[in-house]
Amino acid sequence: MKIDFPHNQSAHCESGVTANLLTHAGVGMSEAMAFGIGSGLFFGYVPFIKMNYLPLITYRGAPGCIFRKATKRLGIDIEQSKFRRPAAARQALDRLLAAGTPVGAQTGAYWLPYFPPALRFHFNGHNLVICGREGDDYLISDPVFPGLVRCPAEDLERARFSKGALAPKGRLYHIRRAPQQVDLPGAISKAIADVCRVMLKTPVPYAGIRGMHLLARHLEKWPAKLGEEKAAVHLGHMIRMQEEIGTGGGGFRFIYAAFLQEATEVLGRPSLQPLSERMTGAGDAWREFAVIGARICKTRGLPSDTYGALANRLRDIAARERRIYLDLAAAIP
Repeated sequence: MKIDFPHNQSAHCESGVTANLLTHAGVGMSEAMAFGIGSGLFFGYVPFIKMNYLPLITYRGAPGCIFRKATKRLGIDIEQSKFRRPAAARQALDRLLAAGTPVGAQTGAYWLPYFPPALRFHFNGHNLVICGREGDDYLISDPVFPGLVRCPAEDLERARFSKGALAPKGRLYHIRRAPQQVDLPGAISKAIADVCRVMLKTPVPYAGIRGMHLLARHLEKWPAKLGEEKAAVHLGHMIRMQEEIGTGGGGFRFIYAAFLQEATEVLGRPSLQPLSERMTGAGDAWREFAVIGARICKTRGLPSDTYGALANRLRDIAARERRIYLDLAAAIP
């Protein structure tokens, strides 16, 4: 069985999955629009929560947030499930596929055999769409790949029940029904307001702009506190979370800038266009931060490449983004 599903490659897994599932349901949109409506932009630094023995640094919300928020704001009826037993999870998946329903799934990327070995990593927040089954192989629309891929049932089950942080527990989700018309302008306005609130007004010091400043304070102390070797490991982890796992730093800013560009037309608000350009500039600043951080990790840095200087760059990025969110909150309806 194979479902006729619109596979489109994307920059980020969950926003790509969301856009493709919405398009299949008749609500066509770009990845950038799905990312924006789902409030995909985020920052969090929680040093007491460990991921592979290193502090949690995230540039996205919890897995499932983009899909859940985007569909809710568009008035789309969805269903989500988690399972205790792999057998029950497999039966639920096969029933949906037999009914012609493409199914989103949260997985552990390390156990997906179609990933090249060099790109496998232990991350349990990877999203994909299962859109068919042929024998013992499932057909998968993984939006970070250019075309459909195959995955043996045994491997997919292992990925769906991988252990560790953010364990997916067999999580499946799908669209049950979508209205013929959606309030796209209303969804855009609510989503922008949500991102501005989270990034500017979080009550805890671990998220948004406050989280960036907290990380900057810790970052500049890593060499003295941890020693040079462990400091480099922590910095490498930060850069990897930023640029490899979820395109979080610069990549998410570029996607959000594209969303603001589309929102300019949908809302008829030319004032959003310069904010889109400024968000692109923030993405460039994150990329420059990553390059300098990588030089430090590889001990190839310039004399000016120090942890203190890098922390100040992060503070500059935080200040730049704070001004963007303040102006963005003032610009929406």
